[in-house]
Parts: sequence; structure tokens; C-alpha cells
Amino acid sequence: MLMTIAPGRSIDRLTIRGAGVVMERAKDLARATMHIVENNGDKSGIRLHKFMDIELELGSDVLVPREETEILGRAALGLLDGRGADARVIDMCCGSGNLGLAIAAKMPGARVWSADLTDSTVATARRNADRLGLADRVTIAQGDLFGAFDGMDLAGSIDLVVCNPPYISSARLEGDRSELLASEPREAFDGGPYGLSIHQRLIRDAVTFLKPGGWLAFEFGVGQDRQVAALLARARVYAPVEFVSDAAKTPRAAIVRKLDPA
Repeated sequence: MLMTIAPGRSIDRLTIRGAGVVMERAKDLARATMHIVENNGDKSGIRLHKFMDIELELGSDVLVPREETEILGRAALGLLDGRGADARVIDMCCGSGNLGLAIAAKMPGARVWSADLTDSTVATARRNADRLGLADRVTIAQGDLFGAFDGMDLAGSIDLVVCNPPYISSARLEGDRSELLASEPREAFDGGPYGLSIHQRLIRDAVTFLKPGGWLAFEFGVGQDRQVAALLARARVYAPVEFVSDAAKTPRAAIVRKLDPA
């Protein structure tokens, strides 16, 4: 399965040869409109939120999935289209479970392992898996990144690792982006000193879990594409990175394939 786009360049069209999948401009990738509905009469603060055609329950202590994450989700589905009905997926930093559950809902044979660090996100993701009838195919684990899967024998067996990690620097969360912390948890945004601390670990550790030729796809912040490309090149275990852009043609997600053994 080959991507017919130039390495390292921002794109607004993603074509995957053999799968017959064409993703037109990012505005088409993200055309499913996000919709939040306050659950009247629910004093617990639970809200209903639509993401990629599934409805999620969200508490006040869980990140609300953003529109740009739908771009990542639809790109992930395109990558999996040629992997067969029994694709195996890891959704890292899963939050409410939105990416992994959307993939499982669209691919009835897929098996998904999702993970996050905090009690609230894991509990929310498990509730969403139950309410969507996907708990038999989506395992929600708790732990520090891939450590959540210790003992599950997943090494070398995964077709796709998808992740929406925190990508705002700690300093910006104390400055011009501090308003984000008024209604959502810090863990969902804080990416360390440069906003890429989780990305560094993700890039380093995902390779252990991916099959040869497996895909890593993840979101990043505006203006971080060059740093992301440098991190991936430095790892020396992935093919050249491809970027998926939003409607403003700003790179927002990276897609990279694990190299086959020499």
C-alpha cells in the first residue's frame, strides 16, 4: 500500500493506492460537524458529543474531542482500508475513547486497544465502549503510555497506532492558552517544555508494537511539523513522514510507516 504524495510535504489530498481510498481536501475530511448537547436534567455534568458519527458521553473532567481530530480519524480509516477486516489498532492517549471507538464502529472486524493515564478518562472511555456496544472489541487500559499494555503480548502485532497526544507547551498553558484549563483537564493539553514530550516517547516506543509496514498516525500543534519531522527522521525506523492538513492548509497530523527489516 503506497501513499501517492511527496514525502515531508503538507497535503490536502491523501491517496492510498490499492485501497482505493481518496481523501479530498481537509474540509471534506472533517465535514462531519461536531455537536455538543447538554444533557438536561443530568446534574453530574455529563454531556453528549458527536464525533465521526458516534455519540460519546463526556464528563467535565475529560477533553472534548476537536474537529481537527476527525481529520486524523478519517486518515486512520483510510490507512486501515487495505489491512483486512481483522485490523489491530492501538489508540494511545485515548481520552473519551473517541478515535478507537470510531474506528471500531466503522470497521466491524477491527480489534482495538485504547489507553490513557487518568481514572476519569479511562472510566469515560469504558462507559462509551459499553454504550456503543463495542466493549467486546475495544479494550480500555490504564497506564503511562504503552506501559498500559504490559502483559498483553501485543508487541509486533499492531497495524496502526493512532494518537492525539497533548501538544501545548507548559509555558503557554500558563500564558496565552490558560483559558483551556478553565473547563478541561491539564493532562489533556500539557505537552511539556516544548509541547512534544509525549510525541518523543510515542515515536520511540510505537515501533515495538507495530508490525513491519505498520502505521503510526498522530496529531500535533500548529507550527510543530518541522520538529515532528526531525523527531521521526532521528528515529531511523520509519519511512519519510507525510502530513495531513486542515482546511487552512496547515499541517495537523503526521502519518508514517514502520520500515521493514533490512
